[in-house]
This record gives sequence, structure tokens and C-alpha cells, in this order.
Amino acid sequence: MKMYGIKNCDSVKKAQKYLNSHQVEFEFIDFRDSPIDEATLLKFVEVLGWEKVINKRSTSYRNLTETQKNNVTIELILKNPTLIKRPVLVTGADIRVGFSEKSYLDLI
Repeated sequence: MKMYGIKNCDSVKKAQKYLNSHQVEFEFIDFRDSPIDEATLLKFVEVLGWEKVINKRSTSYRNLTETQKNNVTIELILKNPTLIKRPVLVTGADIRVGFSEKSYLDLI
């Protein structure tokens, strides 16, 4: 199981705390320390769709121009990985974005 995000994100911290408290092992990949590769990002978009992958409430998104907001591309996300909603949890073929205890129940 892999969790993608950034270490100072509150949602990531909550998800990590939840998984650790239930002794669920996972590998954490920080977008800032280990930039996401194009193939992984394309898989996120393929499985989840653009609307679920893009974090429209992030400062990064709000700082985009209107043109960029209307034309979000893989290249733009690769340059600005904080545009990705966090955390992204990958377990086999299953990919989840965001955190809620309810959505993580089947992992424990």
C-alpha cells in the first residue's frame, strides 16, 4: 500500500495517524521529496477522473490563472504536484483520494 501526499498536509497527517493506530502498513511518498511520475499521475486520472484528482481548494490551484484552471494538464500537475488532492492511497488496483474514517474502514 502506498500513500502519496505532502507531509505537512492535515488530511495526510490524519490518514497516517488512522492507519498507524490500526497497524496498517503503508509506504509514504512525499510529492515534494519524490516527484510523482507521469505514468502514476495518468493512472490516478484514469481511475478517478480529473475532478477527484485536482484539489480546487488548494492555494496552488487558487494561484493559477483562469486559463490554467480551465486547461489543467498533466504537465501542469507534474510541475505543481500540490494540485493533487491528498492523500492518494493506492492498494493494488484501488485508488482513493482524500481521507475519511468511513472510506478507510475496509483497510483495517
